[in-house]
Amino acid sequence: MDRSHASLMVEGREVPLRLYRPAATGPLPGVLYFHGGGFTSGSLGEAEAPATALAESIPALVVAVGYALAPAHPFPAAIEDAHAAARWLAERAGPLGVAGHDAGGHVAVSLTLLARDRGGPEIAAQALLGPMLDPSLTRIRDGDAGVAECAKCYRAYLPEAALRLHPYAAPLESRRLGRLPPILVATAQDDMLRPEAESYAARLIDAGVPTEVTRFAGISHAGLPRHAPALAAVADFFRRRLSGARPNHPSHR
Repeated sequence: MDRSHASLMVEGREVPLRLYRPAATGPLPGVLYFHGGGFTSGSLGEAEAPATALAESIPALVVAVGYALAPAHPFPAAIEDAHAAARWLAERAGPLGVAGHDAGGHVAVSLTLLARDRGGPEIAAQALLGPMLDPSLTRIRDGDAGVAECAKCYRAYLPEAALRLHPYAAPLESRRLGRLPPILVATAQDDMLRPEAESYAARLIDAGVPTEVTRFAGISHAGLPRHAPALAAVADFFRRRLSGARPNHPSHR
């Protein structure tokens, strides 16, 4: 496994990237990975285990993105960073996939919406691990102790109340979910975020988006990005979806 570093400048701020290139020869698809942390914390270090596993098992060139964090950089800074990273990777790899855990799942979803609306880059597949998707917090199970912490994270990321209805910030409320890439939604059985993740999957099915849902028992929300069966499911999904996708450009570098 070859690990290297790069960075992008987006709106005057540096966005660090960590690249994971497997020993496999020949053209590789690309996968962007977005770490969790509730929009306000998390780092490239947290992406080490899932990025390594996916790079080796797909195989793919996996790029972990150190996107901007709130409250210093609220919405839409993180998704602008994600879009810049997607354009960068699309020039260096084959078909493009995106994946993320927790708030990183939200960033991945927002990126697919933004890329669709801006006409690129083309994203062939997306995989979410226990994503945060609902700023209204109306789908979290009653009595969950983490609701207050989720509310705090959303206040930092979406400081203006009106932003919580923006389609890129509240995908569950969006009326435009067509023309999105095939998706895998992986959840933990007892995760308080499971209902909103599975609700999003149902909305995508209604919109005609090829959708797969898998639920894992005996694992916590925090443990999903290191859970071998979950990562195996994500890798299998990307192998199937990226191998038959049309490359973003005619040659690979």
